[in-house]
Amino acid sequence: MKILLSNASPNPIYEQILRQVRTQILAGHLKEGEALPSIRKLAQTLQISVITTKRAYDELEREGLIDTVGGKGTFVASPNPEFLREKRVRAVEEHLVKAIAEARSSAIPPKELRRMFDLLLESDHD
Repeated sequence: MKILLSNASPNPIYEQILRQVRTQILAGHLKEGEALPSIRKLAQTLQISVITTKRAYDELEREGLIDTVGGKGTFVASPNPEFLREKRVRAVEEHLVKAIAEARSSAIPPKELRRMFDLLLESDHD
């Protein structure tokens, strides 16, 4: 598991960890049942507070992405296909919202934006 933290990021450290681990799980880089570093080990590796690492792991557990088994460790949870699809759809929606906002601020009319979108979709399948 790779995690890169940035002090220059506007996002809190726990959120940077949360997003990166979530992304690795949803992308399939971390597989079901794969052991994650302990909270203490990850904190030590990243040179951050155990509390910060625990906060990220707690959120991942609430999202159903990881399971903690007492005395054994923390593992990537069994994927819930519906949940994973919803997460991916939400991520795409967030990107589209940003693209629409950018188009509006650039005075690109909706019709032209739709044309761009259709062209991009078509070119992706060629």
